[in-house]
Amino acid sequence: MANFTCSADDLNLLGGSAANNATVTFLCGRLASISDQFKATSYAVDNTYLLFSAYLVFAMQLGFAMLCAGSVRAKNTMNIMLTNVLDAAAGGLSYYLFGYAFAFGEPSNGFIGRHFFGLKDYPASTGDYSLFLYQWAFAIASAGITSGSIAERTQFVAYLIYSSFLTGFVYPVTSHWFWPASGWASPFKTEDRLFGSGAIDFAGSGVVHMVGGIAGLWGALIEGPRIGRFDHAGRTVALRGHSASLVVLGTFMLWFGWYGFNPGSFLTILKTYGTSQSFYGQWSAVGRTAVTTTLAGSTAALTTLFSKRLMSGHWSVIDVCNGLLGGFAAITSGCSVVEPWAAVVCGFVAAWVLIGCNKLAEKLHFDDPLEAAQLHGGCGAWGLIFTGLFARGRYVDEVYGAPTQRPHGLFMGGGGKLLAAQIIQILVILGWVSATMGPLFYGLHKLKLLRISRDDEMEGMDLTRHGGFAYAYQDEGGDHTIYNKGAKSNFNKTAGSIEPTSPSPPNAGNLQSV
Repeated sequence: MANFTCSADDLNLLGGSAANNATVTFLCGRLASISDQFKATSYAVDNTYLLFSAYLVFAMQLGFAMLCAGSVRAKNTMNIMLTNVLDAAAGGLSYYLFGYAFAFGEPSNGFIGRHFFGLKDYPASTGDYSLFLYQWAFAIASAGITSGSIAERTQFVAYLIYSSFLTGFVYPVTSHWFWPASGWASPFKTEDRLFGSGAIDFAGSGVVHMVGGIAGLWGALIEGPRIGRFDHAGRTVALRGHSASLVVLGTFMLWFGWYGFNPGSFLTILKTYGTSQSFYGQWSAVGRTAVTTTLAGSTAALTTLFSKRLMSGHWSVIDVCNGLLGGFAAITSGCSVVEPWAAVVCGFVAAWVLIGCNKLAEKLHFDDPLEAAQLHGGCGAWGLIFTGLFARGRYVDEVYGAPTQRPHGLFMGGGGKLLAAQIIQILVILGWVSATMGPLFYGLHKLKLLRISRDDEMEGMDLTRHGGFAYAYQDEGGDHTIYNKGAKSNFNKTAGSIEPTSPSPPNAGNLQSV
């Protein structure tokens, strides 16, 4: 809101005669007070909207936890859920101490921020505490993606190290490049924008999803596949997760949280676009962003459903959930600047990108229990390209505040400059994350801090590292049998389960799926 000014000359325009000093002072004081109230109200509305969006994004951590838990075998459930909790906790401290400053510490240079370490001298004109909370929720989402790629075989200390490093340095530097106006490739720059447009990554197909996916790619490559994932002949062996119910629950929680992830990235809602249509403003763009997000995810889910049915002969809810999330990851970049019909195209292609990446992963013997590297890395990269093809000029001008039309989607008549900027973003994210996370995982591997022992992996980390299983089983008589570290067990290598021999419950036959 512009600063309010009031003078005798202004009042004379109303009355037609000179106003006395007392009248000027009184009326201008009242008008200034009203203006201040409107300004304070606009700040309150925008910060409340941002806080609510931050809560939605944070709720995605529950979605990640449930999705990861359902996608691994029951013997590693407690381990993967603990890593999701610690992604948030360790990420909270590292982002508070360093991450936010590297990402949004103004003034800064084009590469990295330099202020607000430990939130010193904060709040500032560039942001309030609500912005910190929102950006922290994004940072830990990136770490959560990586934890899925290296599930079921990674030492606990490795999770703490990589999560702190990713949220405290690697991810913040990447976000600084593309989101604040001082970033070298930011579309919010007022001059000298990359190819005249800057790279558009509105909510983070590259900044969040590609960063997390590529980090997971290097972690899984350096660790190698889980024991039993590929047989001696090199054929793929399915090591299925233990609970489709948890996968579906996690997927719906992530879907719900994505309405804070994408529409919330406007950061404010009480803003007009200066048109003659008083009903149309940033609140309309927020709604459109929620619609494009929904359509992309829905289209990807249905495309995956029928495609996998033709390929495998089954209707797989797990594949549908992953396809849905792939559509969301792809639309995250251009959700605010594309038409709803274009979001359908985005979701359709995203489903095939995920299917293709999974086929390539099998050929290369790459093991990712949650398909996180393929889903977030592959579909995130497609989302950046999609934006360069389908971004509408009018929406780009509204969202990024250009006074005149700037380069937009190639297929929308905007030329190829935006697409070139998007390709540059893909390349620099791939290079940056590889140059930072690759050596980190390799160093942990050399120090024997990365992968657990063969015995621990066969028994399951819940039993060997966390003192017992995540589930307690109850017999018909109401007695409970809880398996702890002291219980003997036989590991079924084919089913990937633990068959208890001491103590043995009356319904032991019901435990084969564990």
